[in-house]
Amino acid sequence: MKNKSNFLLLAALLGGLLFNFLFWKERLALNLFIYSAYLLMITVINPDVIKSTKLKIYGLAHILASVLVVINNSDLTLVSYYISLILFIGFAHNQQIRTVFITFLAAVIQMVTVPFNALQNLSKVRIGNLNLKPVFKLIKYIFIPFIIVTLFTCLYSAANEVFGNAINTLLTNVSNLIYDVLHFFFKDLIINRIAFFIFGLILSGGLIITFFNKGLALAELKYKEQLLRIRSEFKKKTVWFEFAQVFTGDLLLRKLALKTEFITGLISFIALNLLLLFLNIIDIWWLWLGKGKALAETNYSAELHDGTNALIFSIIMAMAVIVYFFRGNLNFYSKSKVLRILAYAWMIQNFILIISVFIRDAHYIEFHGLTHKRIGVIVFAILCIIGLATVYFKVAKQKTFFYLLKINGNIWFVLLLAFSIINWDVFIVKYNLAHKETIAFDSDYLLSLSDKTLPVLDKNRMKLQHTESKSEYGTEIAKPETLAANQQKLNQRIGFFKERYERVSWVSWNLQDWTTAKYFNNKQIRD
Repeated sequence: MKNKSNFLLLAALLGGLLFNFLFWKERLALNLFIYSAYLLMITVINPDVIKSTKLKIYGLAHILASVLVVINNSDLTLVSYYISLILFIGFAHNQQIRTVFITFLAAVIQMVTVPFNALQNLSKVRIGNLNLKPVFKLIKYIFIPFIIVTLFTCLYSAANEVFGNAINTLLTNVSNLIYDVLHFFFKDLIINRIAFFIFGLILSGGLIITFFNKGLALAELKYKEQLLRIRSEFKKKTVWFEFAQVFTGDLLLRKLALKTEFITGLISFIALNLLLLFLNIIDIWWLWLGKGKALAETNYSAELHDGTNALIFSIIMAMAVIVYFFRGNLNFYSKSKVLRILAYAWMIQNFILIISVFIRDAHYIEFHGLTHKRIGVIVFAILCIIGLATVYFKVAKQKTFFYLLKINGNIWFVLLLAFSIINWDVFIVKYNLAHKETIAFDSDYLLSLSDKTLPVLDKNRMKLQHTESKSEYGTEIAKPETLAANQQKLNQRIGFFKERYERVSWVSWNLQDWTTAKYFNNKQIRD
C-alpha cells in the first residue's frame, strides 16, 4: 500500500513539473500530446487500474485526439482532446461505468476531490521509519474547520463592509509578506510560475490519483438496458410524500390505469401525426418541389435561423414524447401494437422534417456560402437522425432510457473525433473562394478565421472583395470595405502570425503553424 501511495504522489509531482515545463507561456499543440503520453503511461503502470479492452479503446481515442490537435490545431480538436481526456480518466478509474455521461461526472468528481485523495495517500506514505500518518491526521482535523471558517468569512465580508475591508487588508499584508520573504531568499523566483506549477500539480494529481469512493459506479449498475414489466407499490412513505399528499389528497395513491395511458397516447400520436403531416405537406410543396415563391426570392437567413432551430427542437421533443409513452408497462400492453405503428409513423415524419432542414441549409449555403454555423446545422441534423434511429430501436426492442443514453453517448463521442479529423477553417475558405461568383461573398468572415487559412487567403488575395448581397426587400446591403482594405487586413494578420510564431518554443509545434510559416518563408525567398 505504501509503495502504491508513494508512486502515485511522485507521479503527480512529476506531472506538475512536466506541466510547468510544457505549458508555461506556450500554445496548446505538441505539449498536449507529450502530457497525454505521460498520463497514459502512469495510468497503465498504476496497479489500481484494470488493463481492460475499454481502457485500451478510450486510451487510443485520447491519443488520437491529441494527435489531431498537433495536426489540425483547431478549437474543435481541443474540445475533442479535453472530452476524450476526461472520459479516459473516468473509465480508467471507474471501469464498471457504462455511459460516457456518468463517466464524465465521475472524472470531474475525482479532479474536484483531489485534496481529499491526496491527503489520504499522503497519510500512507512512509520515509524509512518516519510515518506521516499522525501529521496528516492532524491536518485532516484542521482542514474541514478551515473550509467552514473561510466560507463564513466570505459571507461576513459581503455582509459587513468594515469587516470586509479589514479582512482584505489582512490578506494583502500577509500575501506581501510571503512575497517579500520568498524574494529575499530566492531573488530570481517568479511567483506566477510557482502558482502555475501548483495548478499543474493539482491537475496532475486529479488525473492520476484514484478517487476512493466508487458509489457513483455502484449506483449506475442498478440501471438496466432492457425493459421489464414491474408492479409499483407505495411501500414506504417519505416526508416529501406526506407533504405532497396534503395538497393532492389520495391522487398519489391512485395508479394511472394502463388502458387510460394507452388512450392518452393514442389520441396524442394521432393528433401529432396529423399536425406534422400538414407541416410536411407544406414543406414538400414549397421547399422540395419549389412550387411556392422562387428560390432566389426566399429569405434563407430567416428560414434557417428562425425555422431550423425550432424544427430541431421539435424533433428532440418528439423523441422525448415517444420515450415518455414507451417508458414502462405500456410496452407490454396487449393493444400497444397500434400505438407502436403510430409512433413509427411519427418517427418517419420527423425524418422527413430533418430532410427539410437539410434542404433549407443547402439552399442557404448555395446562396451565401459555408460558415461554421451552417455546418453545425448539418451536424445537429445528423445527430437527430441518429437519435430517431436509436429511439426506434428502443421502442421495437423494448429498451430503457438508460440504453438510449449509453448508445447515443458513445456515438456522439465517435462523431466528435470523426469531425475533428477535418480541417474545417481551410475547408470553408477553399469552398467559398471556389464559389465566389455564385455566392454572397463575405471576405470579413474569411479574414476572421484561424491562422491556418492565411496561405490560402494569400494565394487568393485578389478575390478578397465583397460581392453584392441582397436583403429580403431586394435592396443592396452596403459593404464599405474595398479590396485594398481587405488586403491590408490580410497583411496585418500575416504580420501578427509571424510575431506569434517566433515567441513560442518547440513544445508549441503543430503542423498547421509549421506549414503556414514555411509558406511565408519560402514566399519571401522567392520575392
